[in-house]
Amino acid sequence: MYLRPVAAVATALLGLALALAGGTAPASSRGTAAGTGPAGAPAARPAAGPAGGPATGAAARAVPALLPGPVRLQAGGPAGLQGGVPVLYAHRGASAYAPENTLAAIDLAGRMGVDWVENDVQRTKDGELVVIHDESLARTTDVEVLFPDRSPWRVQDFTAEEIARLDAGSWFGPEYAGARVPTLHDYLDRVRHNRQRLLLEIKKPELYPGIEEDTLRVLDEAGWLDERHVEELLVVQSFSADCLRTVHRLRPDVVTGFLGTPAVTDLAGYSEFADRINPWHTTISADWVSAVHGLLGAHGRPMEIDTWIVDAPDVARKVRDMGVDGIITNAPDVVRDALEGA
Repeated sequence: MYLRPVAAVATALLGLALALAGGTAPASSRGTAAGTGPAGAPAARPAAGPAGGPATGAAARAVPALLPGPVRLQAGGPAGLQGGVPVLYAHRGASAYAPENTLAAIDLAGRMGVDWVENDVQRTKDGELVVIHDESLARTTDVEVLFPDRSPWRVQDFTAEEIARLDAGSWFGPEYAGARVPTLHDYLDRVRHNRQRLLLEIKKPELYPGIEEDTLRVLDEAGWLDERHVEELLVVQSFSADCLRTVHRLRPDVVTGFLGTPAVTDLAGYSEFADRINPWHTTISADWVSAVHGLLGAHGRPMEIDTWIVDAPDVARKVRDMGVDGIITNAPDVVRDALEGA
């Protein structure tokens, strides 16, 4: 198993960190995520149930207590239980409290003591990789105001320069006005500066032929494909098995994760090119988790499971008891408190 970083203890600088971060209500009242999960299940919404149900425990919380400064990582690989506690991944950053997939969201995750962040990568009209979840820019930017005549405002129809002009923070709250859609280069630089680790999702690869090569090229240019990053700090995931096969063929040393819940009888096929299976939490059972753990992944280690999107304390404890290795969450403070308290 890999080592799990231990969060630092807050110091007298905590109050300063809180002041600098700026409090904000969580995202449940500000917008919902588009897209679907496995078997057509709706994608999880920040601080709300995956199917649009009532908000979880994060919904009524202000920005949680923060740690002063960037996370300092201990040695260790890219996931795994430590003392029976799953590793936490900040989904699109600390997206219950800051606009998703922005630098502000990963900075906040770092100050919360969460060193793994998850993001989504797509490609612009002129070939730049940018960090954004939806195929359309409309939900999380002011693109409809700046470019009213270019519906449906798809990422692939805009240049990088045009996207750089968009406000990706005001939809969430006025304190984040002026936040931008980061390029993957800028995002990687910030994650490195924060001493964090990255769970990178290649989004909609069917829309962007060759995006696997592009992603690996940018990772390489940013220094993320050296031995340390590949062994300890990076996982590439996708809903597309073909995408992961391509990544594994091009860079067999990179750890990969398939997003979905394959049947037990199909798991062996995924183990040929993936190191982990990352399912929606409502689709798994303890028996299924055991079946995944019983196989060796593409790098000859037991396969692992990082489940999403878990924001409710009772769900966090439930999937922990199933034996999952990691939990992907919009509200890492809520999940951490739930796991440490029981």
